[in-house]
Amino acid sequence: MTRLDADATELAEASDPCDGPRAMLLESREVPLGGVRAMEVHRALPQRDLPTVGAWCFLDRFGPQVTRMRVEPHPHIGLQTVTWPFVGEVRHRDSIGSDVVLRRGQLNLMTSGAGIAHSEYSVGEDAVPLDALQLWVALPDSRRHGGPAFEQRTDLPVIDLPSEAGPDAAAVVVLGDFAGASSPATVYTPIAGAEVRVPGGGRVRLPLQPEWEYALVGVDGSLDVDTEGDAASLSLSPQHLLYLGARRTHIEVSSADGATVFLLGGEPFEDDLVMWWNFVGRTHDEIAEAREEWETGSARFGRVAGHGDVRIPAPPLPGVRLTQRCRRT
Repeated sequence: MTRLDADATELAEASDPCDGPRAMLLESREVPLGGVRAMEVHRALPQRDLPTVGAWCFLDRFGPQVTRMRVEPHPHIGLQTVTWPFVGEVRHRDSIGSDVVLRRGQLNLMTSGAGIAHSEYSVGEDAVPLDALQLWVALPDSRRHGGPAFEQRTDLPVIDLPSEAGPDAAAVVVLGDFAGASSPATVYTPIAGAEVRVPGGGRVRLPLQPEWEYALVGVDGSLDVDTEGDAASLSLSPQHLLYLGARRTHIEVSSADGATVFLLGGEPFEDDLVMWWNFVGRTHDEIAEAREEWETGSARFGRVAGHGDVRIPAPPLPGVRLTQRCRRT
């Protein structure tokens, strides 16, 4: 996915590390994608005061809607893209020769390293039902300057989560580690990403690692979250993110009619980030260099087969120096 809202980042004196539990309910915002016939896209991360959850630095949901997706070739640096579909099929092509169709229950994981380009099309020429998450994982210094890679995973672990009351829940471990299971997908920081489905009448304890921070993102239905020690349970619905902070061993969740959420977690990320357009870096200068190389057709990003010279141009840089997104939670 490409960003069209390439806003400048904001300067804070220093990030405030998360030192304990939180219960911050944050609303996703609608963002433009695709010009006049834009797809419906809602962004849950980054938030003004919460740029990351672990290494997770970006989360868009495109859908549910009936649309014709045509995201032309565009570049990335410094991140992994995680595409997780709910409805519909998406064709992914990239500059290292990958050409795959992604379906429900499968994971597309693209590692940009120092540079890659890709495109994303819905399958067929007509508008189709489409709904998916696309997330970015910031790469640490040890990996962000390396080469690009791509993998599609169809062998993700599905685990049962015993219910405290009512029917059991289930989770798909998409990335990293959750509830004793590990995704086979490649990661470079301690991280968790899982789709959790809680049936109607179920009450489930979700195990957490206390040294990590976590958040829940509403996908479908309404979930009641007992954050233990807060004044009351919170209700999480679609298009909202509930930041849970750190120092929790578990949370209890329940749903009267059934709900699906996506759990994000991980070790707090090592660096503050400069995020602009489709680039994740550490300084203004490296972002500006990547933009220039994309605009001049540098070999750094390669070419995506099947598109000829069609690609998304980079927007102009703002008139101020880009600064790091710093946490203020």
